[in-house]
Amino acid sequence: MASQVIPPVVSEYFATIHRMDPDAWVACFTEQATSYEPGAPAPLHGHAALRQFLVRVLAAFQTIRLMEDHVFLYGNRVAVKFTGRGTGTNGREVTFEGIDVFEISQDGKIQAMWGYWDPAAMMAQLQG
Repeated sequence: MASQVIPPVVSEYFATIHRMDPDAWVACFTEQATSYEPGAPAPLHGHAALRQFLVRVLAAFQTIRLMEDHVFLYGNRVAVKFTGRGTGTNGREVTFEGIDVFEISQDGKIQAMWGYWDPAAMMAQLQG
């Protein structure tokens, strides 16, 4: 992978969140992918668990967008520092930041992901 180019699956990962499309988001992952999310009580394994997690997150939003501020590539791993902005279902605005680290499989899908962000702080903004 070229160090200046974000892998297509990572771009799609962020785009599907903006579109609020859990099925397309899950399709970015291999069938046996694992995601380590700070908002989940345990690692998420496989498409069903991933989809359930994203549906819960998206339920709090009217709109949401994660912007890729900085992208760092090393082999088949990609770290993305992002800024998230959205509007909650209650009309409150939220801004949050984090880092997602992706491990990309040989077939170009996400096989592991580690999320570093503060879901409690984000939810506090949404609840006011």
